[in-house]
Amino acid sequence: MSTQFKKIAEDTYWIGKIDNRPVPFHRLILAKGTTYNSYLLKTGKPTVIDTVDMEFGREYAECLGEMIDLLDIHYIVINHTEPDHSGGLAALAAKAANATIVCTEIAVPELQEMYKLHSRNFLVVKDGDKLDIGGKTLLFKETPYLHTAETMITYCIEDQILFPCDIFSTHVAVENLFSDEAGFDITEDFEGYYAAIIHPHRRYVRTLLEAVKDLEIRMIAPSHGFVIRKDIRKYIGMYATLSRETTQGKKATIVYTTIKNSTKKMAKIIQECLQENNIETEIWDADKSSAADILNSITSADAVFIGSSTKYADMIGNLENILKELHNMNLAGKLAAAFGSYGWSGEAIEVIQDYLNGTNMTVQSTSEVIKTTGMTHVEFPVRIRFSPKEPEKVQKIKNAAEFVSDLLLSSF
Repeated sequence: MSTQFKKIAEDTYWIGKIDNRPVPFHRLILAKGTTYNSYLLKTGKPTVIDTVDMEFGREYAECLGEMIDLLDIHYIVINHTEPDHSGGLAALAAKAANATIVCTEIAVPELQEMYKLHSRNFLVVKDGDKLDIGGKTLLFKETPYLHTAETMITYCIEDQILFPCDIFSTHVAVENLFSDEAGFDITEDFEGYYAAIIHPHRRYVRTLLEAVKDLEIRMIAPSHGFVIRKDIRKYIGMYATLSRETTQGKKATIVYTTIKNSTKKMAKIIQECLQENNIETEIWDADKSSAADILNSITSADAVFIGSSTKYADMIGNLENILKELHNMNLAGKLAAAFGSYGWSGEAIEVIQDYLNGTNMTVQSTSEVIKTTGMTHVEFPVRIRFSPKEPEKVQKIKNAAEFVSDLLLSSF
Protein backbone atom coordinates (compact mmCIF):
# COMPACT_ATOMS: atom_id res chain seq x y z
CA MET A 1 0.00 0.00 0.00
CA SER A 2 1.29 3.43 -0.86
CA THR A 3 0.11 6.96 -1.49
CA GLN A 4 1.17 8.00 -5.00
CA PHE A 5 0.61 10.72 -7.58
CA LYS A 6 0.40 10.75 -11.36
CA LYS A 7 -0.27 13.45 -13.96
CA ILE A 8 -3.49 12.79 -15.87
CA ALA A 9 -3.90 16.12 -17.72
CA GLU A 10 -2.28 19.53 -17.93
CA ASP A 11 -1.87 20.78 -14.35
CA THR A 12 -4.09 17.94 -13.11
CA TYR A 13 -2.79 15.11 -10.95
CA TRP A 14 -4.19 11.94 -9.46
CA ILE A 15 -3.08 11.51 -5.89
CA GLY A 16 -4.39 8.47 -4.16
CA LYS A 17 -3.98 5.46 -1.96
CA ILE A 18 -3.68 2.00 -3.46
CA ASP A 19 -5.07 -0.50 -0.97
CA ASN A 20 -4.30 -4.02 -2.19
CA ARG A 21 -5.61 -5.83 0.89
CA PRO A 22 -8.94 -7.67 0.99
CA VAL A 23 -10.86 -4.57 2.11
CA PRO A 24 -14.00 -4.72 4.33
CA PHE A 25 -16.49 -2.33 2.73
CA HIS A 26 -20.30 -2.01 2.95
CA ARG A 27 -20.46 -5.47 4.58
CA LEU A 28 -18.53 -6.87 1.61
CA ILE A 29 -14.93 -7.96 1.24
CA LEU A 30 -13.25 -6.32 -1.74
CA ALA A 31 -11.11 -9.26 -2.85
CA LYS A 32 -9.25 -7.17 -5.42
CA GLY A 33 -8.72 -4.30 -3.00
CA THR A 34 -9.47 -0.76 -4.10
CA THR A 35 -8.01 2.69 -4.53
CA TYR A 36 -8.98 5.98 -2.95
CA ASN A 37 -8.62 8.60 -5.67
CA SER A 38 -8.08 12.29 -5.03
CA TYR A 39 -7.18 14.92 -7.60
CA LEU A 40 -5.05 18.06 -7.46
CA LEU A 41 -5.57 20.84 -10.01
CA LYS A 42 -2.48 23.07 -9.87
CA THR A 43 -4.14 26.18 -11.25
CA GLY A 44 -4.02 29.84 -10.26
CA LYS A 45 -6.24 28.85 -7.34
CA PRO A 46 -4.99 25.34 -6.55
CA THR A 47 -7.87 22.97 -5.95
CA VAL A 48 -8.22 19.47 -4.50
CA ILE A 49 -11.16 17.30 -5.53
CA ASP A 50 -12.08 14.69 -2.91
CA THR A 51 -9.60 13.04 -0.54
CA VAL A 52 -8.92 9.47 0.63
CA ASP A 53 -10.15 7.11 3.31
CA MET A 54 -9.77 8.50 6.82
CA GLU A 55 -7.37 5.67 7.74
CA PHE A 56 -4.79 7.18 5.39
CA GLY A 57 -5.47 10.89 5.94
CA ARG A 58 -2.15 11.86 7.50
CA GLU A 59 -0.10 9.99 4.90
CA TYR A 60 -2.20 11.57 2.15
CA ALA A 61 -1.68 15.12 3.43
CA GLU A 62 2.05 14.55 3.71
CA CYS A 63 2.26 13.23 0.16
CA LEU A 64 0.19 16.13 -1.16
CA GLY A 65 2.52 18.47 0.68
CA GLU A 66 5.39 17.19 -1.47
CA MET A 67 3.58 18.45 -4.56
CA ILE A 68 2.37 21.82 -3.34
CA ASP A 69 2.58 24.08 -0.31
CA LEU A 70 -0.66 23.16 1.43
CA LEU A 71 -1.16 26.76 2.50
CA ASP A 72 -1.51 27.62 -1.20
CA ILE A 73 -4.55 25.36 -1.66
CA HIS A 74 -7.50 27.60 -2.39
CA TYR A 75 -10.38 25.12 -2.62
CA ILE A 76 -11.13 21.60 -1.42
CA VAL A 77 -14.11 20.13 -3.29
CA ILE A 78 -15.98 17.35 -1.50
CA ASN A 79 -18.40 15.60 -3.83
CA HIS A 80 -19.59 13.09 -1.24
CA THR A 81 -19.14 13.05 2.55
CA GLU A 82 -18.68 9.31 3.10
CA PRO A 83 -15.37 8.82 4.95
CA ASP A 84 -13.69 6.83 2.16
CA HIS A 85 -13.81 10.09 0.15
CA SER A 86 -13.84 12.86 2.73
CA GLY A 87 -11.78 11.03 5.35
CA GLY A 88 -8.54 12.81 4.49
CA LEU A 89 -10.20 16.19 4.98
CA ALA A 90 -9.39 16.49 8.67
CA ALA A 91 -5.66 16.05 8.14
CA LEU A 92 -5.65 18.15 4.98
CA ALA A 93 -7.74 21.01 6.36
CA ALA A 94 -5.48 21.29 9.39
CA LYS A 95 -2.51 22.04 7.12
CA ALA A 96 -4.36 23.74 4.25
CA ALA A 97 -5.56 26.42 6.61
CA ASN A 98 -6.47 28.90 3.87
CA ALA A 99 -8.65 26.54 1.83
CA THR A 100 -12.37 27.01 1.37
CA ILE A 101 -14.39 23.77 1.38
CA VAL A 102 -16.77 23.43 -1.57
CA CYS A 103 -19.81 21.16 -1.28
CA THR A 104 -23.61 21.01 -1.40
CA GLU A 105 -25.70 22.61 1.31
CA ILE A 106 -26.63 19.27 2.86
CA ALA A 107 -22.95 18.33 3.13
CA VAL A 108 -21.93 21.34 5.24
CA PRO A 109 -23.23 20.23 8.67
CA GLU A 110 -22.10 16.67 7.98
CA LEU A 111 -18.51 17.74 7.31
CA GLN A 112 -18.56 20.20 10.20
CA GLU A 113 -19.59 17.52 12.66
CA MET A 114 -17.46 14.71 11.23
CA TYR A 115 -14.21 16.66 11.16
CA LYS A 116 -14.76 19.51 13.65
CA LEU A 117 -14.73 22.15 10.92
CA HIS A 118 -17.28 24.56 12.37
CA SER A 119 -14.92 27.52 12.05
CA ARG A 120 -13.89 26.83 8.45
CA ASN A 121 -15.11 28.68 5.36
CA PHE A 122 -17.56 26.76 3.19
CA LEU A 123 -18.74 27.58 -0.31
CA VAL A 124 -22.14 26.03 -0.98
CA VAL A 125 -22.74 25.19 -4.63
CA LYS A 126 -26.00 24.28 -6.33
CA ASP A 127 -26.82 22.44 -9.50
CA GLY A 128 -25.29 24.25 -12.48
CA ASP A 129 -23.02 26.54 -10.47
CA LYS A 130 -19.54 27.30 -11.84
CA LEU A 131 -16.31 28.14 -10.04
CA ASP A 132 -13.27 29.86 -11.54
CA ILE A 133 -10.16 28.25 -10.06
CA GLY A 134 -7.66 30.31 -12.03
CA GLY A 135 -7.20 28.97 -15.54
CA LYS A 136 -9.84 26.26 -15.25
CA THR A 137 -13.56 26.34 -14.54
CA LEU A 138 -15.45 23.78 -12.50
CA LEU A 139 -19.11 23.02 -13.14
CA PHE A 140 -21.14 21.33 -10.41
CA LYS A 141 -24.12 19.04 -10.88
CA GLU A 142 -26.18 17.69 -7.98
CA THR A 143 -26.74 13.93 -8.12
CA PRO A 144 -28.62 13.17 -4.89
CA TYR A 145 -28.78 9.58 -3.61
CA LEU A 146 -25.92 8.37 -5.81
CA HIS A 147 -25.52 7.21 -3.30
CA THR A 148 -26.42 9.65 -0.51
CA ALA A 149 -28.45 12.85 -0.40
CA GLU A 150 -25.55 15.34 -0.47
CA THR A 151 -23.73 13.86 -3.47
CA MET A 152 -22.66 15.98 -6.44
CA ILE A 153 -20.33 15.58 -9.41
CA THR A 154 -17.69 18.02 -10.63
CA TYR A 155 -16.78 18.72 -14.27
CA CYS A 156 -13.74 20.65 -15.47
CA ILE A 157 -14.95 22.54 -18.52
CA GLU A 158 -11.59 23.28 -20.16
CA ASP A 159 -10.17 19.76 -19.73
CA GLN A 160 -13.51 17.99 -20.24
CA ILE A 161 -12.82 15.79 -17.22
CA LEU A 162 -15.65 14.47 -15.09
CA PHE A 163 -14.94 13.88 -11.39
CA PRO A 164 -18.00 11.83 -10.36
CA CYS A 165 -16.81 10.43 -7.01
CA ASP A 166 -18.42 6.98 -6.48
CA ILE A 167 -20.17 6.98 -9.83
CA PHE A 168 -18.40 5.04 -12.64
CA SER A 169 -15.95 3.58 -10.11
CA THR A 170 -14.39 0.12 -9.84
CA HIS A 171 -13.06 -1.63 -6.75
CA VAL A 172 -9.65 -2.73 -7.97
CA ALA A 173 -6.23 -1.97 -6.49
CA VAL A 174 -5.06 -0.76 -9.89
CA GLU A 175 -1.50 -1.38 -11.04
CA ASN A 176 -2.09 0.90 -14.02
CA LEU A 177 -4.28 3.93 -13.42
CA PHE A 178 -6.00 4.11 -16.82
CA SER A 179 -8.56 1.47 -17.76
CA ASP A 180 -7.13 1.15 -21.27
CA GLU A 181 -3.79 0.14 -19.74
CA ALA A 182 -5.28 -2.43 -17.35
CA GLY A 183 -4.35 -5.40 -19.51
CA PHE A 184 -7.84 -6.87 -19.14
CA ASP A 185 -11.48 -5.97 -19.78
CA ILE A 186 -12.74 -4.01 -16.76
CA THR A 187 -16.43 -4.57 -17.60
CA GLU A 188 -16.98 -7.20 -14.91
CA ASP A 189 -15.46 -4.97 -12.23
CA PHE A 190 -17.37 -1.94 -13.53
CA GLU A 191 -20.69 -3.79 -13.44
CA GLY A 192 -19.88 -5.39 -10.09
CA TYR A 193 -19.33 -1.99 -8.52
CA TYR A 194 -22.56 -0.70 -10.06
CA ALA A 195 -24.51 -3.67 -8.68
CA ALA A 196 -23.13 -3.32 -5.15
CA ILE A 197 -23.20 0.44 -4.69
CA ILE A 198 -25.28 2.21 -7.34
CA HIS A 199 -28.08 -0.16 -8.34
CA PRO A 200 -30.05 0.15 -5.08
CA HIS A 201 -30.36 3.82 -6.07
CA ARG A 202 -31.03 3.18 -9.75
CA ARG A 203 -34.01 5.58 -9.85
CA TYR A 204 -31.53 8.41 -9.35
CA VAL A 205 -29.29 7.28 -12.20
CA ARG A 206 -31.79 9.18 -14.37
CA THR A 207 -30.63 12.39 -12.69
CA LEU A 208 -27.03 11.49 -13.49
CA LEU A 209 -27.74 10.70 -17.13
CA GLU A 210 -29.58 13.99 -17.51
CA ALA A 211 -26.69 15.84 -15.87
CA VAL A 212 -24.04 14.47 -18.25
CA LYS A 213 -25.96 14.12 -21.51
CA ASP A 214 -24.79 17.47 -22.91
CA LEU A 215 -21.26 17.38 -21.51
CA GLU A 216 -18.28 16.67 -23.72
CA ILE A 217 -16.37 14.18 -21.60
CA ARG A 218 -12.94 12.98 -22.60
CA MET A 219 -12.02 11.49 -19.22
CA ILE A 220 -13.87 10.10 -16.19
CA ALA A 221 -11.83 10.37 -12.99
CA PRO A 222 -13.81 8.59 -10.24
CA SER A 223 -12.94 8.04 -6.60
CA HIS A 224 -12.23 4.31 -6.80
CA GLY A 225 -10.29 2.26 -9.30
CA PHE A 226 -9.62 3.06 -12.92
CA VAL A 227 -9.60 6.43 -14.62
CA ILE A 228 -11.47 6.05 -17.93
CA ARG A 229 -10.27 7.91 -21.02
CA LYS A 230 -11.49 5.63 -23.82
CA ASP A 231 -15.00 4.42 -24.71
CA ILE A 232 -16.51 7.07 -22.45
CA ARG A 233 -20.02 6.80 -23.88
CA LYS A 234 -19.86 3.02 -23.65
CA TYR A 235 -19.50 3.18 -19.87
CA ILE A 236 -22.12 5.89 -19.47
CA GLY A 237 -24.39 3.78 -21.66
CA MET A 238 -23.84 0.79 -19.40
CA TYR A 239 -25.32 2.77 -16.50
CA ALA A 240 -28.31 3.63 -18.68
CA THR A 241 -28.80 -0.03 -19.60
CA LEU A 242 -28.23 -1.46 -16.14
CA SER A 243 -30.58 1.02 -14.46
CA ARG A 244 -33.51 0.78 -16.81
CA GLU A 245 -36.73 -0.93 -15.85
CA THR A 246 -36.46 -4.47 -17.13
CA THR A 247 -39.34 -6.20 -15.39
CA GLN A 248 -42.93 -5.74 -16.53
CA GLY A 249 -46.36 -7.00 -15.53
CA LYS A 250 -45.95 -6.49 -11.80
CA LYS A 251 -48.97 -6.19 -9.51
CA ALA A 252 -49.58 -4.67 -6.09
CA THR A 253 -52.41 -4.96 -3.60
CA ILE A 254 -53.23 -2.24 -1.05
CA VAL A 255 -55.52 -3.08 1.86
CA TYR A 256 -56.58 -0.56 4.50
CA THR A 257 -59.09 0.45 7.13
CA THR A 258 -59.63 4.06 8.08
CA ILE A 259 -61.43 6.28 10.60
CA LYS A 260 -61.44 9.79 9.11
CA ASN A 261 -60.04 8.92 5.67
CA SER A 262 -56.42 9.80 6.53
CA THR A 263 -55.23 6.23 6.01
CA LYS A 264 -57.39 6.03 2.89
CA LYS A 265 -55.58 9.10 1.56
CA MET A 266 -52.26 7.38 2.26
CA ALA A 267 -53.45 4.32 0.33
CA LYS A 268 -54.42 6.52 -2.61
CA ILE A 269 -51.00 8.19 -2.66
CA ILE A 270 -49.33 4.77 -2.67
CA GLN A 271 -51.65 3.62 -5.46
CA GLU A 272 -50.95 6.67 -7.61
CA CYS A 273 -47.22 6.30 -7.19
CA LEU A 274 -47.27 2.61 -8.10
CA GLN A 275 -49.44 3.27 -11.14
CA GLU A 276 -47.09 6.04 -12.29
CA ASN A 277 -44.44 3.33 -12.32
CA ASN A 278 -46.65 1.08 -14.48
CA ILE A 279 -47.45 -1.33 -11.66
CA GLU A 280 -50.99 -2.69 -11.82
CA THR A 281 -52.63 -1.88 -8.48
CA GLU A 282 -55.75 -3.02 -6.67
CA ILE A 283 -56.93 -1.14 -3.58
CA TRP A 284 -59.32 -2.54 -0.98
CA ASP A 285 -61.16 -1.11 2.02
CA ALA A 286 -61.24 -4.12 4.35
CA ASP A 287 -64.52 -2.93 5.86
CA LYS A 288 -66.28 -2.68 2.50
CA SER A 289 -64.92 -5.69 0.61
CA SER A 290 -65.11 -9.43 1.08
CA ALA A 291 -62.21 -11.16 2.76
CA ALA A 292 -62.11 -13.77 -0.02
CA ASP A 293 -61.68 -11.11 -2.71
CA ILE A 294 -58.92 -9.39 -0.75
CA LEU A 295 -57.05 -12.63 -0.10
CA ASN A 296 -57.30 -13.59 -3.78
CA SER A 297 -55.85 -10.22 -4.71
CA ILE A 298 -52.97 -10.70 -2.26
CA THR A 299 -52.31 -14.16 -3.70
CA SER A 300 -51.85 -12.74 -7.21
CA ALA A 301 -49.86 -9.66 -6.14
CA ASP A 302 -46.11 -9.15 -6.17
CA ALA A 303 -46.25 -6.50 -3.45
CA VAL A 304 -48.69 -6.01 -0.58
CA PHE A 305 -49.30 -2.81 1.39
CA ILE A 306 -51.47 -3.08 4.50
CA GLY A 307 -52.52 -0.09 6.59
CA SER A 308 -54.83 1.03 9.36
CA SER A 309 -55.69 4.02 11.44
CA THR A 310 -55.09 3.61 15.16
CA LYS A 311 -57.89 3.66 17.73
CA TYR A 312 -57.17 2.93 21.39
CA ALA A 313 -53.78 1.44 20.53
CA ASP A 314 -55.17 -1.03 18.03
CA MET A 315 -56.29 -1.57 14.46
CA ILE A 316 -59.84 -0.90 13.44
CA GLY A 317 -62.52 -2.77 11.53
CA ASN A 318 -62.04 -6.12 9.79
CA LEU A 319 -58.34 -5.81 9.01
CA GLU A 320 -57.10 -8.16 11.71
CA ASN A 321 -59.17 -11.01 10.30
CA ILE A 322 -57.35 -10.58 6.99
CA LEU A 323 -53.96 -10.48 8.68
CA LYS A 324 -54.68 -13.69 10.62
CA GLU A 325 -55.33 -15.52 7.35
CA LEU A 326 -51.96 -14.50 5.91
CA HIS A 327 -50.09 -16.64 8.41
CA ASN A 328 -51.45 -19.81 6.78
CA MET A 329 -50.70 -18.74 3.19
CA ASN A 330 -47.58 -19.32 1.13
CA LEU A 331 -46.61 -15.79 0.14
CA ALA A 332 -42.93 -16.38 -0.58
CA GLY A 333 -41.35 -13.93 -3.01
CA LYS A 334 -43.80 -11.12 -2.31
CA LEU A 335 -42.81 -7.75 -0.88
CA ALA A 336 -44.82 -6.39 2.02
CA ALA A 337 -45.07 -3.06 3.82
CA ALA A 338 -47.16 -1.63 6.64
CA PHE A 339 -48.55 1.89 6.78
CA GLY A 340 -51.07 3.99 8.62
CA SER A 341 -52.10 7.27 10.18
CA TYR A 342 -52.50 8.05 13.84
CA GLY A 343 -53.19 10.86 16.26
CA TRP A 344 -51.52 9.67 19.45
CA SER A 345 -48.90 6.91 19.16
CA GLY A 346 -49.81 4.69 16.20
CA GLU A 347 -49.65 1.23 17.73
CA ALA A 348 -51.80 -0.28 14.95
CA ILE A 349 -49.05 0.25 12.39
CA GLU A 350 -46.57 -1.70 14.50
CA VAL A 351 -49.10 -4.49 15.08
CA ILE A 352 -49.55 -4.81 11.32
CA GLN A 353 -45.76 -4.98 10.96
CA ASP A 354 -45.71 -7.83 13.50
CA TYR A 355 -48.35 -9.74 11.56
CA LEU A 356 -46.46 -9.28 8.30
CA ASN A 357 -43.23 -10.45 9.93
CA GLY A 358 -45.08 -13.65 10.80
CA THR A 359 -45.53 -14.46 7.10
CA ASN A 360 -42.91 -15.60 4.61
CA MET A 361 -43.11 -12.35 2.64
CA THR A 362 -40.12 -10.02 2.39
CA VAL A 363 -41.22 -7.32 4.80
CA GLN A 364 -39.78 -3.85 4.35
CA SER A 365 -38.22 -2.15 7.36
CA THR A 366 -36.18 0.98 7.92
CA SER A 367 -33.42 -1.16 9.37
CA GLU A 368 -33.13 -3.26 6.22
CA VAL A 369 -33.25 -0.23 3.93
CA ILE A 370 -30.37 1.40 5.76
CA LYS A 371 -28.31 -1.80 5.87
CA THR A 372 -28.77 -2.58 2.18
CA THR A 373 -28.72 0.89 0.61
CA GLY A 374 -27.60 3.47 3.16
CA MET A 375 -30.75 5.46 2.40
CA THR A 376 -32.14 7.42 5.34
CA HIS A 377 -35.07 9.11 3.58
CA VAL A 378 -37.04 5.87 3.12
CA GLU A 379 -38.90 4.61 6.19
CA PHE A 380 -40.92 1.47 6.88
CA PRO A 381 -43.49 1.12 8.31
CA VAL A 382 -44.86 4.35 6.86
CA ARG A 383 -46.26 6.33 9.79
CA ILE A 384 -48.12 9.62 9.28
CA ARG A 385 -49.54 11.61 12.16
CA PHE A 386 -53.00 12.93 11.32
CA SER A 387 -53.76 13.60 7.67
CA PRO A 388 -51.12 13.48 4.89
CA LYS A 389 -51.68 17.08 3.81
CA GLU A 390 -48.24 18.65 4.14
CA PRO A 391 -45.79 18.13 1.25
CA GLU A 392 -43.22 16.44 3.49
CA LYS A 393 -45.78 13.86 4.59
CA VAL A 394 -46.82 13.16 1.01
CA GLN A 395 -43.16 12.82 0.02
CA LYS A 396 -42.54 10.39 2.86
CA ILE A 397 -45.30 8.13 1.51
CA LYS A 398 -44.01 8.46 -2.05
CA ASN A 399 -40.47 7.61 -0.99
CA ALA A 400 -41.67 4.29 0.37
CA ALA A 401 -43.85 3.51 -2.65
CA GLU A 402 -41.05 4.39 -5.07
CA PHE A 403 -38.62 2.20 -3.14
CA VAL A 404 -40.93 -0.79 -3.47
CA SER A 405 -41.54 0.09 -7.12
CA ASP A 406 -37.81 0.00 -7.79
CA LEU A 407 -37.51 -3.40 -6.14
CA LEU A 408 -40.33 -4.75 -8.26
CA LEU A 409 -39.17 -3.30 -11.55
CA SER A 410 -35.55 -4.34 -11.32
CA SER A 411 -34.43 -7.81 -12.36
CA PHE A 412 -30.73 -7.04 -11.95
